[in-house]
Amino acid sequence: MAIENLPLGKAINLGLRQAMLNDPKVILMGEDIGTLGGVFRVTEGLKQEFGADRVLDTPLAESGIVGTAIGLAMRGYRPVVEIQFNGFVYPAFDQITSQLAKLTNRHEGAMQFPVVIRIPYGGHIGAVEHHQESNEAYFLHTAGLRVVSPSNPHDAYWMIQEAIASNDPVIFFEPMSRYWPKADVDTSASNFPLHASRVVRPGNDVTVVGHGAMVSVLLQAAEVAATEGMSLEVIDVRSLSPIDYAPILESVRKTGRCVIAQEAPGNVSLASELAATITEKAFYSLEAPVLRVAGFDTPFPPAKLEAIYLPDSDRVLDAVDRVLSY
Repeated sequence: MAIENLPLGKAINLGLRQAMLNDPKVILMGEDIGTLGGVFRVTEGLKQEFGADRVLDTPLAESGIVGTAIGLAMRGYRPVVEIQFNGFVYPAFDQITSQLAKLTNRHEGAMQFPVVIRIPYGGHIGAVEHHQESNEAYFLHTAGLRVVSPSNPHDAYWMIQEAIASNDPVIFFEPMSRYWPKADVDTSASNFPLHASRVVRPGNDVTVVGHGAMVSVLLQAAEVAATEGMSLEVIDVRSLSPIDYAPILESVRKTGRCVIAQEAPGNVSLASELAATITEKAFYSLEAPVLRVAGFDTPFPPAKLEAIYLPDSDRVLDAVDRVLSY
């Protein structure tokens, strides 16, 4: 067993490096990812090791970056594209949703498009407009895309490699606020498949479900709840599309209560889909309505207001109290 204590950003860096060592067809593309190593230094050192032919500094043109990646995938490469910030993905939205997501189906499976699009997302970094959005719902709604998000360094190291190995296009959402906190990464063996939910803290009273940076908030809430005699079972969704419902439904059938938390606005969101499916498939086990804790249905506010906008452990625990009151 090879254990390293790493921040999530460095874990992704090592995962990218390992994928590039394993397959010479893996190439990285993005704005300032080469010499600079990216805004968050996630690709730092990779251009120096693999050269400018495999770590490409691109023009500031997201549509062109993704369009080029699609062409490279058609020629047998496995491009990994970095979108510098979540709000910058929209110029490439047509290329992703109208082309990349549809091409395998359009060719009746005769062609594969193994493109990974890395998107830093989420709040808690005090950034300006278009830099802290949680815009995953746009891509979850798009058939033909796989969408995943690690919540910890170990998952980040393995999930980026599994995403690159996938023959389908993968949107890889990276929670920016978790780039720096360190945790153990076992680089010797992968423990979980890419599209699997996971129970990260067992409990008996309420199931709390989240993804990305929200998992750490749920774990904080579970710690506080334990001091008050409540036992929360925390589930990390990990794969946002497709969703692995089995661990979630098993937990809800045990606890009878469920709270779903996310940073994104609640309207027409991942939390909405989870709540609807849990209600459909575990209705007779529920002792209370499934509740959602989410960002507000407004544009992301200025940094000084983000603590009000983003769900915290207090808002999660308020929802827990509400489902336990039934």
